[in-house]
Amino acid sequence: MRNENHHEGAGYTGYEYREISVPREYVSLCLDSYPCFGWEPDPNQEQWPERGRGIARPGVPGGTEKTVLYFRRVRSISNKAELTRLQRNFDSCIAELKALEQSKTTQATIAALAVGILGTAFLAGSTFAAVATPPIVWLTVLLAIPGFLGWIFPYFLYRALVRKNTARLEPLMEQKYEEINSICEKGSRLLY
Repeated sequence: MRNENHHEGAGYTGYEYREISVPREYVSLCLDSYPCFGWEPDPNQEQWPERGRGIARPGVPGGTEKTVLYFRRVRSISNKAELTRLQRNFDSCIAELKALEQSKTTQATIAALAVGILGTAFLAGSTFAAVATPPIVWLTVLLAIPGFLGWIFPYFLYRALVRKNTARLEPLMEQKYEEINSICEKGSRLLY
């Protein structure tokens, strides 16, 4: 966070500034929620994309694009300590939402890769049985069947596990959104 001052006419208003980097899917949530903690979009950053307040940064691990949002807040805001505490709770809820979103696919990816590798091992055994002298045809066929299934089945396994994890995690994510809502309501009450 960097501190700067802003002059308006005869009066003086000091601002503190904040720059946050959020995944694209949480940009609207942050733009709607940060004003509950006294922050407003920084009007000096209007030249950037994302409704004039952010810039996309592709190439982030996990394949998600991040957007930088710029905010400012009056330095002399009342209840600043409590608003900062609520803002930290909000930020941790966003981090937990990201973790829950990632956990939907983590287990499915690991299981699909394990089955694919096992299928590759069976096909390797089938290949070795086929090139042996003399070729062992019955063993080649016996190992090729689970090998090909090990290459086809991971797609369906992945989709089934993602559906199962999504159904299991959806109520937890909804609880996080409710928690975010109550945090923002508390922040709004402190401001007004």
